Amino acid sequence: MLRKAILAYGVLAVVGAIVLAVAGVITGLVVYLFVNGAVVIAALLFERGRYRPAVNPDGPWQETPERFVDPTTGQLMKVRYNPQTGARDYVPVTPHPDPPLQGGREKR
Repeated sequence: MLRKAILAYGVLAVVGAIVLAVAGVITGLVVYLFVNGAVVIAALLFERGRYRPAVNPDGPWQETPERFVDPTTGQLMKVRYNPQTGARDYVPVTPHPDPPLQGGREKR
């Protein structure tokens, strides 16, 4: 929600600068609005990949006993560790299917 509001501000600033430039309003204000909006838009577009480095699935990954529930998805996650690089990787734990019941009866 906040990301969308900030993006809307950036777009509004750029569009406002263009409208003011066409109307012949003060040049300093037009430049300020356009640069401000462009920087906000660029920051939002380029920040996504910065905080989540690419993880190579190959390599000497070791599972740790750490488990946690991801607050955004509600899924149980396990933690893997790469001793060569010190990187940590978070992998969803796939639930094991229920074993079939003996006697051919269904669960109720």
